[in-house]
Amino acid sequence: MKKLVFAMAVSALALGFISCTAGSKSKTQFRKKVWAEEFNYSGLPDSSKWSYDRGTGCPDLCGWGNNELQFYTWNRTENARVENGKLIIETRKEDFQGSKYTSARLVTKQKGDWKYGRIEIRAKLPAGRGLWPAIWMLPTRWEYGGWPRSGEIDIMENVGYWPDSVIATVHTEAYNGMKGTQKTKGIHQPGIATAYHIYSMEWTENEISFYVDGKEVNRFSNDRTGVDAWPFDKEFHLLLNIAVGGNWGGKFGVDDAVFPQRMEVDWVRVYQ
Repeated sequence: MKKLVFAMAVSALALGFISCTAGSKSKTQFRKKVWAEEFNYSGLPDSSKWSYDRGTGCPDLCGWGNNELQFYTWNRTENARVENGKLIIETRKEDFQGSKYTSARLVTKQKGDWKYGRIEIRAKLPAGRGLWPAIWMLPTRWEYGGWPRSGEIDIMENVGYWPDSVIATVHTEAYNGMKGTQKTKGIHQPGIATAYHIYSMEWTENEISFYVDGKEVNRFSNDRTGVDAWPFDKEFHLLLNIAVGGNWGGKFGVDDAVFPQRMEVDWVRVYQ
């Protein structure tokens, strides 16, 4: 998901899609688990680990900068809850606070913040035109300035009109969606809405690598040219959400017949 407009009206070829069978295994081994959420309870998400981004982003960033259509609620089990050992993020078609859709955007900010490590999320994604689920990271303190100067790490994004796509992206001042220079690649991964897959990211001082079920999707290296290319030497936190519509997710409209839809998260684990 983007802090500002993610101008990503590009073809699968431009995205650099690769075969799922062509990946490589991680070279870096992070062995100490430093943070985990196994969702072994019921009810609202654990407030010691999760907070919420709220509303529509207005007045400063209407639609969170992407012209998205959802209202992000908080402390509302209709949109975010834990049941049967899974975190459920559910988006619904309903009139709510001036919006026509509701969803949730959970964040670990100041409850789970990391500099370097391996993050793994086992999840099953929603399906339907107009949906835009994401597993991603933003800087906790924005020490280099506003988006995109302090960076963004997109571990997994999917847009409903590409139902079997998994896309991993890095944004910086030099490489970002506003300029069309974002460092992005994707894979064709059938069954992301019917089965659980492990979406992971490994981050060191030298590179950031992305994987689906251990298969490499994308790799971004530190070229040592400075903060405009590599702001990734500060703490980042995790975000989980489903957006509706927006400049990328809503490029071909929203199919209202698909609602409600959910992203189910089995677990989140962080190693350093």
